[in-house]
Amino acid sequence: MVLSDSSTRRRIAVTLAIAALLSPLATGLATAQSVQGASGSIVVDEGETVDSVEGAAGTIVVRGTVEGDLSGVAGSIRIAETGRVDGNVQVAAGTVVVDGAVGGDAEVGAGSFELTETGRIDGSLDAGAGSITVDGAVGGDVRAAADSVVLGPDADVGGEFRYDAETFTRSPDATVAGGVVEDASLGGDTGVGFGMDPVPSWVGPAYGVAVNLALGAVLLLAFPRFSRGVADRVGGGPLVSGGVGLLALIVIPISLVLVAITIVGLPLALAGIAAYVVALWVGSVYGRYALGSWVLDRLDRPNRWVALLLGVVGVALIGLIPWVGGLVDLLVLLLGLGALALGLRDRYRGRNDPIASDGDPVEVD
Repeated sequence: MVLSDSSTRRRIAVTLAIAALLSPLATGLATAQSVQGASGSIVVDEGETVDSVEGAAGTIVVRGTVEGDLSGVAGSIRIAETGRVDGNVQVAAGTVVVDGAVGGDAEVGAGSFELTETGRIDGSLDAGAGSITVDGAVGGDVRAAADSVVLGPDADVGGEFRYDAETFTRSPDATVAGGVVEDASLGGDTGVGFGMDPVPSWVGPAYGVAVNLALGAVLLLAFPRFSRGVADRVGGGPLVSGGVGLLALIVIPISLVLVAITIVGLPLALAGIAAYVVALWVGSVYGRYALGSWVLDRLDRPNRWVALLLGVVGVALIGLIPWVGGLVDLLVLLLGLGALALGLRDRYRGRNDPIASDGDPVEVD
């Protein structure tokens, strides 16, 4: 079948859009010196050391060492237990979790912020968020403005803990050397300065929603039948999709490490890592789309665009809830990643319907 000129132009436009959205992932994944710019995901892996991290991304994860500062805007930011930032942290995000170590000060604007029992900030902490949990060590003072502030049992604050919150909970086991002070003047100070005007705490979640909607729109336009098939797999067999997603989440990184052991396999492993990060992002968006589709199917009101909007925005709102948000993000990722893997397997075996070409009729919602 020969495609028309308009069909060819549309296919080229969609392909270029995919490349524009996903190509930053390869540069944002890991650089030898510093990580800068916009990206779907910025990851500093365990054992890796970079000079600094500065940029905007869907997610920022530090499992290795950042010798300088971490500064960025993202949907979610995590400093893992193995991660360390020797300099300062200045971030705005939907969710910020510190399981590792920060050598300097931390300034955070977020939907939710959590310093876990394994986390440590050697300097001071200045946070404005919807919810704030401090259950780790802070060497200096803490300034916390949120709807809810929690001082956990493992909290150890070397300075003063000053807060403004509608609800404040302090464990009797928490240690605060400088005392706890309620300060209503902190209520308006919920932004994070990056050498300029404060960045409002809603910027991170809004950015995450925007990039996920953009990628989802490209996927629905480029691969309408395949995308529908992914949603149907999640709705028809969530346990199978989730199980396959969990298997892929565990097995693929291990396989890439084994491939990277050999010098010959190192370039292949690097390419595989980039592809894996892309798959995680695509899978998470497909999971959100599938969730929205499932809700609309139950209401007997199927519409792929409304499903995408409902899924992305709905999961983003749930993500603002401490603990629950992180669990839902993981479940959605597992469902989407598993359904994506099953769909690609069926495509490879030729059992799936071919992805609609631009010459084929495509359903219009």
